[in-house]
Amino acid sequence: MAGLTNYDKIITWIFKTKFKAGDVEVSFQREDIAVAAKTLRLKIPKNLGDVPYTFRYRRSLPEEIASKAPKGRVWHIIGTGTAQYSFIARVPLNLEPKEDMVATKIPDATPDLIKQYALNDEQALLARLRYARLIDLFLGLVCYPLQSHLRTTVSGIGQIETDDLYIGIDHKGVHYVIPVQAKGAKDYLSEIQIEQDIAMCQDKFPNLACIPVATKFCEKEVIVLFSFSLDCDGLSVLSEKHYRLTPLKK
Repeated sequence: MAGLTNYDKIITWIFKTKFKAGDVEVSFQREDIAVAAKTLRLKIPKNLGDVPYTFRYRRSLPEEIASKAPKGRVWHIIGTGTAQYSFIARVPLNLEPKEDMVATKIPDATPDLIKQYALNDEQALLARLRYARLIDLFLGLVCYPLQSHLRTTVSGIGQIETDDLYIGIDHKGVHYVIPVQAKGAKDYLSEIQIEQDIAMCQDKFPNLACIPVATKFCEKEVIVLFSFSLDCDGLSVLSEKHYRLTPLKK
């Protein structure tokens, strides 16, 4: 395990102790993280949940785990309940922005003071989305921000966090709930988070049509947005559009 971080070593130990040849699902519990750290004589993480969270949303699983996935599939870590998780081998959904897509130019309504201090991370991205009304433009709805960084518990999954949540209305008066996942330029979008957002909306807003959205910076002033559909065949991309924020003409 030379060159691996403590988190890498812990998650690899858990996987190796529970995986059997041919498995496409490997379950584990949060307490297994402490057991792994003790066995490997590593410092036990103060926040045990940060270990699976890191490999769910921040970085890829170690190669020793990735190499055990069946051909054409990759491992994802999903929540299966309170303090319970599973490695799931799934056919990956391509969420990399298309390089040949033309970006639509949109006047940038972000105040100069905000732009001066905004970073290239998800917080800055969420602010730019709001000022430019990109969710409205992308979906063709009138959308209203409801809550940012919604943390809640969903049955069968456990605790989740949705970056932003909008309520939308169309020309017929139909109401929609729109969960948004946002990533900075260096981070990658997670289909697991999108599926969790859908489950949250089904649980908390059962009477509203759900349109999940994911977004990230392609480059400093170019933002990509995806919308999705979930059916019996799994998650699929409904639409992808790129927008370039341009200075307002004075």
